[in-house]
Amino acid sequence: MKKIIFTLIFGVMAAMAANAQKFALVDMEYILKNIPAYEMANEQLNQLSQRWQREVDQAYQDADALYKDYMSNKVFLTDEQVKAKETEIVAKEREASELKAKYFGPEGELYQKRQSLMKPIQDDIYNAVKKVAEEKGYQMVMDRASASDIIFASPRIDVSNEVLAKMGYSK
Repeated sequence: MKKIIFTLIFGVMAAMAANAQKFALVDMEYILKNIPAYEMANEQLNQLSQRWQREVDQAYQDADALYKDYMSNKVFLTDEQVKAKETEIVAKEREASELKAKYFGPEGELYQKRQSLMKPIQDDIYNAVKKVAEEKGYQMVMDRASASDIIFASPRIDVSNEVLAKMGYSK
Protein backbone atom coordinates (compact mmCIF):
# COMPACT_ATOMS: atom_id res chain seq x y z
CA MET A 1 0.00 0.00 0.00
CA LYS A 2 2.83 2.41 0.84
CA LYS A 3 4.46 1.65 -2.50
CA ILE A 4 1.23 2.50 -4.33
CA ILE A 5 0.86 5.82 -2.48
CA PHE A 6 4.55 6.62 -2.99
CA THR A 7 4.28 5.79 -6.71
CA LEU A 8 1.11 7.85 -7.01
CA ILE A 9 2.71 10.87 -5.30
CA PHE A 10 5.83 10.47 -7.43
CA GLY A 11 3.68 10.29 -10.58
CA VAL A 12 1.76 13.45 -9.65
CA MET A 13 5.03 15.31 -8.95
CA ALA A 14 6.48 14.15 -12.27
CA ALA A 15 3.35 15.34 -14.09
CA MET A 16 3.59 18.73 -12.37
CA ALA A 17 7.25 19.00 -13.33
CA ALA A 18 6.38 18.13 -16.93
CA ASN A 19 3.93 21.07 -16.98
CA ALA A 20 6.57 23.47 -15.72
CA GLN A 21 6.20 26.96 -17.05
CA LYS A 22 8.58 28.13 -19.73
CA PHE A 23 10.05 31.61 -19.72
CA ALA A 24 11.92 33.66 -22.29
CA LEU A 25 13.66 37.00 -22.43
CA VAL A 26 13.82 39.69 -25.07
CA ASP A 27 16.10 42.70 -25.16
CA MET A 28 13.94 45.58 -26.35
CA GLU A 29 16.91 47.92 -26.75
CA TYR A 30 18.60 45.39 -29.03
CA ILE A 31 15.40 44.82 -31.00
CA LEU A 32 14.73 48.54 -31.43
CA LYS A 33 18.31 49.21 -32.56
CA ASN A 34 17.83 46.66 -35.33
CA ILE A 35 14.62 48.17 -36.69
CA PRO A 36 15.35 50.91 -39.24
CA ALA A 37 11.87 52.45 -38.85
CA TYR A 38 12.59 53.06 -35.16
CA GLU A 39 15.85 54.85 -35.93
CA MET A 40 14.11 56.99 -38.59
CA ALA A 41 11.27 57.83 -36.18
CA ASN A 42 13.77 58.81 -33.49
CA GLU A 43 15.63 61.05 -35.91
CA GLN A 44 12.38 62.69 -37.01
CA LEU A 45 11.39 63.28 -33.38
CA ASN A 46 14.81 64.76 -32.60
CA GLN A 47 14.55 67.17 -35.52
CA LEU A 48 11.04 68.25 -34.52
CA SER A 49 12.10 68.65 -30.92
CA GLN A 50 15.07 70.80 -31.86
CA ARG A 51 12.97 72.99 -34.17
CA TRP A 52 10.30 73.49 -31.54
CA GLN A 53 12.91 74.15 -28.86
CA ARG A 54 14.39 76.91 -31.03
CA GLU A 55 10.91 78.46 -31.35
CA VAL A 56 10.38 78.33 -27.58
CA ASP A 57 13.86 79.74 -26.92
CA GLN A 58 13.18 82.58 -29.36
CA ALA A 59 9.90 83.39 -27.62
CA TYR A 60 11.66 83.54 -24.24
CA GLN A 61 14.44 85.69 -25.75
CA ASP A 62 11.84 88.09 -27.13
CA ALA A 63 10.25 88.37 -23.69
CA ASP A 64 13.68 88.91 -22.12
CA ALA A 65 14.54 91.60 -24.68
CA LEU A 66 11.27 93.39 -23.89
CA TYR A 67 12.08 93.22 -20.17
CA LYS A 68 15.62 94.57 -20.65
CA ASP A 69 14.31 97.40 -22.84
CA TYR A 70 11.66 98.15 -20.23
CA MET A 71 14.21 98.24 -17.40
CA SER A 72 16.57 100.54 -19.32
CA ASN A 73 13.78 102.97 -20.28
CA LYS A 74 11.58 102.70 -17.19
CA VAL A 75 12.68 106.05 -15.76
CA PHE A 76 11.54 107.83 -18.91
CA LEU A 77 8.07 106.25 -19.02
CA THR A 78 4.83 107.53 -17.59
CA ASP A 79 2.80 105.37 -15.18
CA GLU A 80 0.46 104.37 -17.99
CA GLN A 81 3.36 103.41 -20.22
CA VAL A 82 4.96 101.41 -17.36
CA LYS A 83 1.73 99.44 -16.86
CA ALA A 84 1.37 98.88 -20.60
CA LYS A 85 4.96 97.64 -20.92
CA GLU A 86 4.58 95.36 -17.88
CA THR A 87 1.39 93.92 -19.33
CA GLU A 88 3.13 93.39 -22.67
CA ILE A 89 6.07 91.61 -20.99
CA VAL A 90 3.79 89.35 -18.93
CA ALA A 91 1.78 88.52 -22.06
CA LYS A 92 4.96 87.69 -23.98
CA GLU A 93 6.21 85.43 -21.14
CA ARG A 94 2.82 83.72 -20.97
CA GLU A 95 2.88 83.24 -24.74
CA ALA A 96 6.32 81.59 -24.47
CA SER A 97 5.13 79.32 -21.65
CA GLU A 98 2.02 78.34 -23.59
CA LEU A 99 4.16 77.57 -26.65
CA LYS A 100 6.41 75.37 -24.52
CA ALA A 101 3.40 73.53 -23.07
CA LYS A 102 1.88 73.17 -26.54
CA TYR A 103 4.99 71.45 -27.87
CA PHE A 104 6.48 69.71 -24.83
CA GLY A 105 3.62 69.35 -22.34
CA PRO A 106 2.22 66.01 -21.16
CA GLU A 107 -0.27 65.95 -24.04
CA GLY A 108 1.79 68.21 -26.28
CA GLU A 109 2.60 67.84 -29.93
CA LEU A 110 5.88 66.02 -29.26
CA TYR A 111 4.08 63.41 -27.15
CA GLN A 112 1.39 62.96 -29.80
CA LYS A 113 3.95 62.70 -32.59
CA ARG A 114 5.95 60.15 -30.58
CA GLN A 115 2.78 58.12 -30.07
CA SER A 116 1.87 58.21 -33.74
CA LEU A 117 5.38 57.17 -34.84
CA MET A 118 6.21 54.63 -32.12
CA LYS A 119 2.90 52.87 -31.52
CA PRO A 120 2.91 50.95 -34.83
CA ILE A 121 6.49 49.78 -34.15
CA GLN A 122 5.62 48.76 -30.59
CA ASP A 123 2.52 46.93 -31.82
CA ASP A 124 4.59 45.03 -34.39
CA ILE A 125 7.10 44.02 -31.72
CA TYR A 126 4.33 42.94 -29.36
CA ASN A 127 2.69 40.82 -32.06
CA ALA A 128 6.02 39.20 -32.98
CA VAL A 129 6.78 38.45 -29.32
CA LYS A 130 3.30 36.98 -28.92
CA LYS A 131 3.73 34.75 -31.99
CA VAL A 132 7.12 33.48 -30.79
CA ALA A 133 5.70 32.83 -27.31
CA GLU A 134 2.73 30.92 -28.70
CA GLU A 135 4.87 28.87 -31.08
CA LYS A 136 7.44 27.96 -28.42
CA GLY A 137 4.96 27.55 -25.56
CA TYR A 138 6.29 30.35 -23.34
CA GLN A 139 3.97 31.43 -20.55
CA MET A 140 5.94 34.62 -19.93
CA VAL A 141 8.35 36.76 -21.92
CA MET A 142 10.23 39.43 -19.99
CA ASP A 143 12.18 42.41 -21.25
CA ARG A 144 15.81 42.11 -20.23
CA ALA A 145 16.45 45.82 -20.87
CA SER A 146 13.81 47.06 -18.44
CA ALA A 147 13.93 44.27 -15.83
CA SER A 148 16.55 45.65 -13.48
CA ASP A 149 16.10 42.78 -11.03
CA ILE A 150 17.39 40.15 -13.47
CA ILE A 151 20.94 39.49 -12.35
CA PHE A 152 21.72 36.65 -14.75
CA ALA A 153 19.79 34.90 -17.47
CA SER A 154 21.02 32.25 -19.82
CA PRO A 155 21.48 33.52 -23.37
CA ARG A 156 19.64 30.38 -24.49
CA ILE A 157 16.32 31.83 -23.30
CA ASP A 158 16.82 35.15 -25.13
CA VAL A 159 14.47 35.14 -28.13
CA SER A 160 15.28 38.64 -29.40
CA ASN A 161 16.66 37.39 -32.72
CA GLU A 162 13.58 35.21 -33.23
CA VAL A 163 11.36 38.24 -32.66
CA LEU A 164 13.38 40.22 -35.20
CA ALA A 165 13.09 37.34 -37.66
CA LYS A 166 9.28 37.26 -37.17
CA MET A 167 9.23 40.95 -38.00
CA GLY A 168 11.29 40.41 -41.15
CA TYR A 169 14.62 41.63 -39.81
CA SER A 170 17.01 38.70 -39.70
CA LYS A 171 20.17 38.77 -37.64
